[in-house]
Amino acid sequence: VLYKESVGTGTPTPITPEMERVKRNQEICSSVLYKENIGKATPTPVTPEMERVKRNQEIISSVLYKENVGKVTPTPITPEMERVKRNQEIISSVLYKENLGRATPTPITPEMERVKRNQEHISSVVYKEGLGKATPTPITPEMERVKRNQEHISSVLYKEHLAKGTPTPMTPEMERAKRNQENISSVLYSDSFRKQVQGKAAYVLDTPEMRRVRETQKHISTVKYHEDFEKNKGSFTPVVTDPITERVKKNMQDFSDISYRGIQRRVVEMERKRVDQDQETLTG
Repeated sequence: VLYKESVGTGTPTPITPEMERVKRNQEICSSVLYKENIGKATPTPVTPEMERVKRNQEIISSVLYKENVGKVTPTPITPEMERVKRNQEIISSVLYKENLGRATPTPITPEMERVKRNQEHISSVVYKEGLGKATPTPITPEMERVKRNQEHISSVLYKEHLAKGTPTPMTPEMERAKRNQENISSVLYSDSFRKQVQGKAAYVLDTPEMRRVRETQKHISTVKYHEDFEKNKGSFTPVVTDPITERVKKNMQDFSDISYRGIQRRVVEMERKRVDQDQETLTG
């Protein structure tokens, strides 16, 4: 209070870009000086003993925290509390949107897309360079057994902490509401599909690289086809001839001979009749 009383009235000055630049330079200088004052340290490896002590400290901290928590009286969540909570969320959302200023949307150009992809590639390369070399350890039967035991213990503890629930029967009204919801979801999904996807094709640029790959695939397919054809050329599949097959084959041949001879006999008779008629015409 005394400090504020001794301070006189001042004239506020606007924050200019020059002042912003000086402020940023001061922050950078402070960060550099802070790092220069830090001495060199010797890294110490994390041993199993240190890991054990760390876990014990975490367990002790958790136990002490739970001991210091006093007893509280649970209060049920009433419909009025739910209503107030929803109103607060709506008000917060409205105030947040009011505080947002107007922005000018900028289109995403091909150059921006190219820079973004390059940044992703650079980040991936730098990340992989920073990874050290690791020694892979094989998964032994003992490790598999311990892993299964841990899963069983976790499942048992999870089921022990579950409270008892009251089953509610599925009434016809609930079944009807469920079917209505499914129908509504299906209708909305179909509408969005028709508006956004149906009838629209995905355009892919036909670049020289894609054309080269397509031509290479065609050549590979042609070579493979000719290779398979040359392998199978001149080969046949042997079929076992049994007595039943022989009998059927002979019967079919007999039927063919009978049919052929009957037709041939009829053709001969018709040819003879035609010759006789021609002779009668000439003599008459």
